[in-house]
Amino acid sequence: MILKEEEFRREAIKLSAYLMAISARTAPKSRGEDDVEIIYVDGDDKDRIAEKMIELEREKGKGWRRDGESLKKAEGILIIGVRGGKPLGLNCGACGFSCDELKKIERKERDFIGPNCVFKILDLGIALGSAVKLASLINVDNRIMYRIGVVARMLGITNADVAIGIPLASLGKNPFFDRKE
Repeated sequence: MILKEEEFRREAIKLSAYLMAISARTAPKSRGEDDVEIIYVDGDDKDRIAEKMIELEREKGKGWRRDGESLKKAEGILIIGVRGGKPLGLNCGACGFSCDELKKIERKERDFIGPNCVFKILDLGIALGSAVKLASLINVDNRIMYRIGVVARMLGITNADVAIGIPLASLGKNPFFDRKE
C-alpha cells in the first residue's frame, strides 16, 4: 500500500492530539484533584468554531477574525478546560476570597465563569504546557488560543468554567504565527 501525505495527515494530527491529551491528563494537579476537561474537535465542529470566531469580530474586535481565519487552516483542535469553582481549602486568598466565601459567592459568566480557585487555574496552565510541549517535540504546529475556548463554551462544546483551545496542523509553515494584525 502507498499513502500520500494528504491521505494520512489528518489521522496523524488526531493521533498527536490523543497523545497530547494523555500528557495533559497526567500532568500534576493540585492536591491530586483532577477537574480538567479535555476534548478533541475536528471537521464541521472545528469549522463552526472558526466561523463563530469570525462572526464575533463585530462585537469583540478584529483579533477574533484573525484567529478564526487562522483556525480554518487547522486539522483539529484540542480543547483543555477546568472547572474552577471548587476550592482546595487552603484559604490562600489568591482568588480574592476565602475558600468558604468562594463556595458561596455567585459566580458570573463573561467569556469564562469566575471567580476560580487559583490552583485550578494553575492546573489548567500546567496541563496546557504539558500538551504543547509534546506537540513541539513531535513537530505539530500549534498555538494556545484563548478565543477558541470562549467560543467552545458559547457553543456548548465544553462545560469547563475556563477553556483554552490548541489548534493543530502539519504544514510547511506554522499557520498560527506570523499573523497579520
